[in-house]
Amino acid sequence: MIEIGNFDFNKLSMFKDMDESTLKLLKQKSFKEYVPKGKILFYERDRVDRIYFILNGKMTMYRMSEEGQKRIIYILNDGEFINEVTFENLPVSISCQAFEDSCILYFLKKDLMEIMSGDFDLTCVIMNSMAKKIRRLYRQLKNTVPLRMDKKLAAKLWKLSRDYGVKTEEGTLIDLNMSITYLADMLGSTRETVSRCMNGFKKKGMIIFQNRKIIVVDPKVLSLYFRGI
Repeated sequence: MIEIGNFDFNKLSMFKDMDESTLKLLKQKSFKEYVPKGKILFYERDRVDRIYFILNGKMTMYRMSEEGQKRIIYILNDGEFINEVTFENLPVSISCQAFEDSCILYFLKKDLMEIMSGDFDLTCVIMNSMAKKIRRLYRQLKNTVPLRMDKKLAAKLWKLSRDYGVKTEEGTLIDLNMSITYLADMLGSTRETVSRCMNGFKKKGMIIFQNRKIIVVDPKVLSLYFRGI
C-alpha cells in the first residue's frame, strides 16, 4: 500500500516554476486520496465535479465498445492530470481505473478554475496537459487504419518499451505488470489473437514474456518489424 504523507508542490515538475502564492492556494484547495489497484475512480457518462492529478502510481483510461469490449486509451503516470477535459459541464466520456496502487490529488472543479483565473501560468500547464493527450489520440487514430495484428502489437510493445522501459542484460524490460488480456484491451483485439502474436515474437527471439513481465530484446527490431522495413 502506498503511504500518503505530506507532499510539496515545488517538487512536482509540472508546478516547479509556479508562483508561490499559486502553490499555496493549490495546496489549500487539494485533497489526497489512496486508490487501490483495480478501483474505479469514475465511469464513462458519470458527472464529475473533481479534477484529479496523479501523485504516485498509474491509472488506466478506457472505454467500452457497444459489444462490451474494453479498449484501453491511456496509461497515465505520476505527475499527470487525469480528467482536465471535465472542465466542461458534461458527463465524462471515458472511464478511469487504478492500474496499480496509486495516490492522487483532487481539486473541486470550481476551486481549480478560480485559481487558474488568477494565474495564467497555471492555465498554460492545464492546456499543455490537454494538448499532450490530444497528440496521443492523434497517434492512436493513425493506428486505426487496417494493419495486421502482429504489426499493431509490435508497434504497441515498441511504444511501451520507450515509455516504460528499463534496461536489463536481456533487453528493455517494460516495467508494467502486463497481462495478455490487458494488451488485448489496449489493441481492441481478442486475448487469443494477441497470445498467438506474442508466441510468434517469442519464437523469433524478439521478446521474453514471463510472469506478466515483457522484455523487448531489441526495440529497433520491433520498430523495423511494424514499419515493414
